[in-house]
Amino acid sequence: METTSSLQLTRSLPEEQGISSAAISNFISAVENQNLGLHSFMFLRHGYVISEGLWSPYKSDLPHMLFSLSKSFTSTAIGLAVTEKLITLDDSVISFFPEDVPEEITDNLSKMSIKHLLMMGTGQVVDTMDSLHQSADGNWVKAFFTIPVEKEPGTHFLYNTGATYMLSAILQKVTGETLLKYLEPRLFTPLGIRGATWESCPRGINTGGFGLNITTEDIAKFGQLYLQKGIWNHQRLLPEEWIYEATSKRISNGEGDHDWAMGYGYQFWQCQHGAYRADGAFGQICIVLPEQDAVVAITAGTNSIQGILNEVWEHLLPNMKEAPLQEDQTSTANLIDKLQNLSIDPPQLQLSSILEEQINGQTFKFENNQFSLATLSISFNNNEAELTLVDEHGEQKVIRLGRGQWVESFAHILESSTNRIMSSFTWTAEDELQLSLLFVEMPFCITLDIKILENMLILKQRLNVNMGPLEFVEITGRI
Repeated sequence: METTSSLQLTRSLPEEQGISSAAISNFISAVENQNLGLHSFMFLRHGYVISEGLWSPYKSDLPHMLFSLSKSFTSTAIGLAVTEKLITLDDSVISFFPEDVPEEITDNLSKMSIKHLLMMGTGQVVDTMDSLHQSADGNWVKAFFTIPVEKEPGTHFLYNTGATYMLSAILQKVTGETLLKYLEPRLFTPLGIRGATWESCPRGINTGGFGLNITTEDIAKFGQLYLQKGIWNHQRLLPEEWIYEATSKRISNGEGDHDWAMGYGYQFWQCQHGAYRADGAFGQICIVLPEQDAVVAITAGTNSIQGILNEVWEHLLPNMKEAPLQEDQTSTANLIDKLQNLSIDPPQLQLSSILEEQINGQTFKFENNQFSLATLSISFNNNEAELTLVDEHGEQKVIRLGRGQWVESFAHILESSTNRIMSSFTWTAEDELQLSLLFVEMPFCITLDIKILENMLILKQRLNVNMGPLEFVEITGRI
């Protein structure tokens, strides 16, 4: 067995921990065959990493945007604050923000407690996040209180990202520290999670319900801490009672036998098979299986989290045995080969076109458009191209692209920070150029389809996953 530094999880062979390499190979084949968009996965059994895979060009040391998987970390911070007697779950939400509450406080609003924020049972019937984003003065707390509390808190489940933001705001109010700062010595440092970042609202409060960025191994460590009921390296980080409360059903969240209707805890979803999970949009998942003593951590760019869960239930769950298995060298070799060759391949259709010379270095100007894009130019040089985009404010973004291969760039395209992008280009026809931009710290891939006409081009943009539309209206650029 290979041992690693104390900041890393220890590795072991699958068979040593009671599961066959063939079962893991079958899981990988299934998620690939169904185009479930995995970027990484890590499988832990009995505390050991028994299998891990990254689809190149994703890398193990790069953080990945977690979306709502962040919520379970926020819940953990609340558990720590309760343990430190800074707050109680029955504290009313309005008691922390007397300066931001509305003039008229309804009975239901006055009854809303920290516990109701945790279980997504605030009594509101719409997700408050849109109102928070739209608040003119950037006061998200005040905006939260403007949303009516139509039902009695604790009686009605509604997935409400603004509720998790309020947990972060309460924590910052009572500690004087951001959620991230508060968690660093209590959770991240003991687990060896380094370089975590968390987005903030305009007033400097971490967003809570989304915005955390960490690596796949960090996600796996978090799941393992919960599996070990709050113990890490022989030290108790979280009370066992909190683990039980947070990961048990606290409110009903639907009907049916699928993984979105098993009940909700304190920012954790109940699953089939006695499991529970933290998850975020587009396939950021941490599944904890207490009965099997296992954790599965995944990052992805998919619209089917249930699809991924189904493959875990079908291929991994039933093949976990109590005793070690005899190693099958062929299966072991096959799994190693499969893991070493995981990749998201750049499109390679028609590698060149006679039109390259015609458009090389030409600047195409756009009329007003939804992307605020003013001009585009592309220059070709052997096996690379350089895309230059200028927005209506004159800000220039330069992206390098490989000819049928990924090339790394750094540019501010999505969100508020500079993005690490792996990009490539190929021709799909003599007059159609396709650019692929893979954001390797996010779930997103942008495809730009460019049709070349005389002295003009038509640009169409599409996304692999998105909260909104996946395809956008074409725009026309002229020389």
